[in-house]
Amino acid sequence: MQLIDDPEVMANWAKKRRRGGETVALVPTMGALHAGHLTLIKLARMHADEVVVSLFVNPIQFGEAKDFTHYPRKLEQDLMQCEALGVDVLFAPSADRVYMKDTSVWVDEELLSRGLCGESRPGHFRGVCTIVLKLLNLVQPDLAVFGEKDLQQLRIIERMVRDLNIPVEILRGKTVRESDGLAMSSRNQRLSEGARLDAVVIYESIQGAKKQVEQGERSVEVLIQAVRDRLVCLPRIVIDYVVVVDDVTLKPIERIHSTALLAIAVKLESIRLIDNDVLRRS
Repeated sequence: MQLIDDPEVMANWAKKRRRGGETVALVPTMGALHAGHLTLIKLARMHADEVVVSLFVNPIQFGEAKDFTHYPRKLEQDLMQCEALGVDVLFAPSADRVYMKDTSVWVDEELLSRGLCGESRPGHFRGVCTIVLKLLNLVQPDLAVFGEKDLQQLRIIERMVRDLNIPVEILRGKTVRESDGLAMSSRNQRLSEGARLDAVVIYESIQGAKKQVEQGERSVEVLIQAVRDRLVCLPRIVIDYVVVVDDVTLKPIERIHSTALLAIAVKLESIRLIDNDVLRRS
């Protein structure tokens, strides 16, 4: 496996692979890899000759400096995991090599990013779109793999690829969960033992809503209130949002007609956790 930290070297590697006719898959990450990331890497390996994993904690998508500073960084562990999975390149540049001091061009998505995390984290998706486009330009992959846990992000990236005519296929990776149902996230590593036990209520509240829909409940207001009631039972949890939206447009809806998306964001010990799942009318 090759470790590259220079964007120019990464771009030259990509040019050579394209001239050679090899298919390339990109798995963008911010490091501190867990089983969810590894599932995405395995999916990429199934579809491409060469797999590139990027490892970059992107400063411009963090609203709070403290969140950026405390984001887990485990380069040596990430290296070993990538090597064990047969990754061809780990691209791990520093921020000063990715962004020029006088950078003045950014990428904005103006529809899907309005609600959910976009509403509570101004500028977040501007940072996400900008870094993803830069990575796609540098790596020139035939396909890129993103997880469904960050579903709003996934939808926005798919829209960016469509609207900007970027020649890449986006593959979706299913959300991977811990044995108790908590969605895997690098942020989970920052939770205390007690907070980690509390965090499972996020998954439990989603399962409760799914059961209500299976039993005939169609009112979004009722479903949201049931989820909120369950979450606020634990005083350490601070709710950012609980919403039910159209699975494609991400616009709020009032009733479940076929399928919809239940999305949750909370803070637990100031650590932001998100989760989502599809509510499906039987």
